[in-house]
Amino acid sequence: MESVAAAARGRRPEEVKSAARVLEVLELLGAEGARLSLAEMAGAMAVPKSSLHAILRTMEARRWVDLDASGTRYSLGLKALLTGTAYLEGDDVASLAGPVLDALAEETGESVHLGRLDGTDVVYLAKRESRHALRMYSAVGRRLPAHATALGKAMLSQYEASEVRMRLNWPLERLTPDTVTDPDELLGQLAEARLRGWAMDDGENSPDIRCVAVALGTAQGGGDAISCSAPKSRMDDARAEEVARAVTEAAHSLRTLLKRLGQH
Repeated sequence: MESVAAAARGRRPEEVKSAARVLEVLELLGAEGARLSLAEMAGAMAVPKSSLHAILRTMEARRWVDLDASGTRYSLGLKALLTGTAYLEGDDVASLAGPVLDALAEETGESVHLGRLDGTDVVYLAKRESRHALRMYSAVGRRLPAHATALGKAMLSQYEASEVRMRLNWPLERLTPDTVTDPDELLGQLAEARLRGWAMDDGENSPDIRCVAVALGTAQGGGDAISCSAPKSRMDDARAEEVARAVTEAAHSLRTLLKRLGQH
């Protein structure tokens, strides 16, 4: 919740305070993924409870936030879901990716994702579940640090080292014992990904999960990538190479669809 407070303190002078507060509420509830009390939200946003309560009452009336049965804890409301769904439906990359992701999931039998780079994070825009019971947890809308995911590394590999250093927040967060946080090691991995055309996350986001990803690198999907994830027990080095070829072909198919769209 500290990031939201920091954002509030760094608000630009031209922002309308009340509008900024509403957006901070949505960002906070979306980032936490759990119900929060008025006191918790006011503390995270560094605002008086009285003024925040008035904003929350308006947002509740318009169904942007919901109250639990006790009437004390808030979560995102139905309007937030409808708006998020409309965003995906209106996004060229997400709308065209469906059949490509379906085919990739059918071919590999594993979890596949479409992700977008947003600041220092990757956001999942679409997913297809693995056919296996043992699989990684993920959800559309989930945010993860880009440096700890194959999706993020695939997209970061499209930039020069100096740009990567500027884009990421140092020191890097360690999600697992295998998360790469050393700048030189990460930049080396990005250089390797750039050369071979795909990136790997080897237990760096979730222990015992391996993931490979390929960036789209098109005008419409410049900050997007496709990935395939599986437990290490099903993704040894040889299998990772096979999956990488499948993901590369899927990314090529989606690029072709996007280029055709751009011609009209």
